[in-house]
Amino acid sequence: MLKSKYSWQMPKNKIDSEKVTAIAQACELSEVAATVLVGRGYDTVDKATQFLKMDPEMIHDPFLLHDMQKAVDRIQSAIVADEKIVVYGDYDADGVTSTTIMFETLNELGANVDYFVPDRFKDGYGPNMAEYQEFIDNGVNLMITVDNGVAGNEPINYAVTHGMDVIVTDHHEMPDELPNATAIVHPRYPGSHYPFSDLSGVGVAFKVASALLDEVPEEFLDLVAIGTIGDLVSLTDENRFLVTSGLKLMSEGQRVGLNALLKVCGLDGHEINEQYIGFTVAPRLNAVGRIGNAGEAVELLTTFDEDKADQIAKHIDSVNEQRKQLVADIYDEAIMQAQTPENAAKKTLVITGTGWHQGVLGIVASRLVETTGKPTIVLSAAETDPNLKGSGRSVEALNLFEALNSQRDLYVNFGGHHMAVGLTIAKTNVETLRQLLESAAEANHLNLNQVTPLQIDGRLKVDQISLKVIQDLQHLGPFGTDNPVPEFEIDPKQVTDAKQIGADKSHLKFQLVGEKQQIDTIAFQQGALLPYLQAVPDHVKVVGTLESNTWRNQTKPQVMVKDLVIDAIPVIDKRTTHLSVQLFSEPATYVFFHEATYKRVKPYLADNVKSVVLDANKPDETLLTGNVTLVDCPDSISAFTNWLNEQEPDALTVYFYQRNNAYLDGMPSREQSGKVFKFFANHPVIDLKTQLPAVVKHLHIAQSLLVFLIEVFSELEFVKIETGRVSFIQNPEPHKLSEAPAYSLREQQIKTQEKLLYSKSATLKTWIQEQLADKNEGVAD
Repeated sequence: MLKSKYSWQMPKNKIDSEKVTAIAQACELSEVAATVLVGRGYDTVDKATQFLKMDPEMIHDPFLLHDMQKAVDRIQSAIVADEKIVVYGDYDADGVTSTTIMFETLNELGANVDYFVPDRFKDGYGPNMAEYQEFIDNGVNLMITVDNGVAGNEPINYAVTHGMDVIVTDHHEMPDELPNATAIVHPRYPGSHYPFSDLSGVGVAFKVASALLDEVPEEFLDLVAIGTIGDLVSLTDENRFLVTSGLKLMSEGQRVGLNALLKVCGLDGHEINEQYIGFTVAPRLNAVGRIGNAGEAVELLTTFDEDKADQIAKHIDSVNEQRKQLVADIYDEAIMQAQTPENAAKKTLVITGTGWHQGVLGIVASRLVETTGKPTIVLSAAETDPNLKGSGRSVEALNLFEALNSQRDLYVNFGGHHMAVGLTIAKTNVETLRQLLESAAEANHLNLNQVTPLQIDGRLKVDQISLKVIQDLQHLGPFGTDNPVPEFEIDPKQVTDAKQIGADKSHLKFQLVGEKQQIDTIAFQQGALLPYLQAVPDHVKVVGTLESNTWRNQTKPQVMVKDLVIDAIPVIDKRTTHLSVQLFSEPATYVFFHEATYKRVKPYLADNVKSVVLDANKPDETLLTGNVTLVDCPDSISAFTNWLNEQEPDALTVYFYQRNNAYLDGMPSREQSGKVFKFFANHPVIDLKTQLPAVVKHLHIAQSLLVFLIEVFSELEFVKIETGRVSFIQNPEPHKLSEAPAYSLREQQIKTQEKLLYSKSATLKTWIQEQLADKNEGVAD
């Protein structure tokens, strides 16, 4: 049985079939798409229509934003007076697109304007006192922050008292104390009445541009789409329209710098969608700010020079490759720390390194959380630096900001929210940080075994999947925060044509079989599950998204697997007569029924695998779970059956290696037994080391049977064996051969080997699955 990685959660809203039909008909959608809408709360025709509509009326009046009129008036007066204006941006994708929009808007209006994007390492995030002082010294009259500023009390208050006005445009969390700015344009300003609170930084900048230009500047919608998707804000309400329009504009290729960037990404000529932005474009813009200067990204987005754009785009692409390599290298070191016995025993991780690039520590922390399921902080510094700096990432069950904020004086700098923090801390305080984080996990009863929920939009039959359904689902996009890609649970009759794909065979491809059709299915990073799917192809269920795939001018539906379960225990038949090191390369619990077999293959076993040698007299006392491999063949089918009834493996692989084949050799006949007995009676002493071949030849009996009969005669005290010499005991007590333990054991071995070694593969798998199911059936009864 293969358990799911996630806890599959069906829609909380009841699916009313009448509502589904009404929405499907009114909106000209398939019932699958209409079901998704109902499950997500768009359960009336009006709600569904409102969600699906795409027209400029969805864009709210920019002057509804707090202080918008003040901001516009001050900017216009600065333009008229030819005052020096600086746009103060941020170094992520949202920040550089915000900077670009504000700078180009002011340029278009004839302003005396420049832009500044802070350096992550020199200036840090948000308003920087030293930079503000330099702007004041250079005669800047007006500063406009984009995607930052709402928490910049000290530098902004300093600027205002020294004669420089500051307009803050931001979307981040509002602090208790706001800066003394000329205007604060923010969608969640306390007491304001803007209809939509989840604009990104670039969304706010776009609103200011709209107010200044007295129209919706459609030429900026491509930038709005990048910043909005890149910053993971809600893709509902007006953001939905802005992003959709921006993706369309980007596909038309009107911005020189973006065209160059799309070209180096291999996306030129493609219809750009939100996935391309989220996984290809935005990460490259973010990479410049992580390990370089994000001003280069603004330069790319604002240039009209194609040669210059190509040059910058190629450099940004190379920086992104450098970023990926840095992440990989640091992660390899970090995961080794995470797996030490001390850290393995903890619920949280604080990982430290020397000389790690601080611009990628947040990404490394995220990867560690994905791998371990533990809230993680990754810190680094130079050898001589007294302070460590880094980032933390959490899980839903632990508010990382609250967990660490209780000891604020522990840090040189600290900030963040539920899922992420950034901090600087003295090296001498790191151990206290570890204890604080671990204590918070304990206090919150953090359960590392708790399975992450996965919201499912419904159940589908294979025959319900079609290109029409997929096209209708695409009308529900663009997908992202608050509007995720629809996920469906699919229960096929069986899966077929399963195979490993990819250069390293790490991915899985198979077909889901319905009554009338089969659907191609891809499961990334699941190649190791191939034997399990092949073992129980009619017990597989998947959760995944629906896509269309075009190959050789033929377009077909395709399922991309997010998770899967196998609701029967896969039994994988790998019976063998030869044991090699390759058979012990996979992580599993290797079970041995004979000590001799274990000693023979012990050198093959890696340090990280588990091995169990069962006690033949008490085989039922060992309970095994996970992936289990039975290495050799047990002696007793009844004892093996009893043991098997008590096991709970996720999957069972059988080698059933047997060195001595009792089934093929069989039992000696009465005539053979008498002949051997008579021989030893007439030859009182035989040296097996030197005479065994001659005795075999003389008696015309298989050597294995002769050795077996010698063992039986020894147990019955017909003969005595000492240092390889067999001596006949004169006038022995009469016994039946069946009284010898070796004789009874051989009878059991023959019966067991017949069942386990020589039955057909399908028969063996079915029998083992029946024995494994007995325990669960007993519990249910």
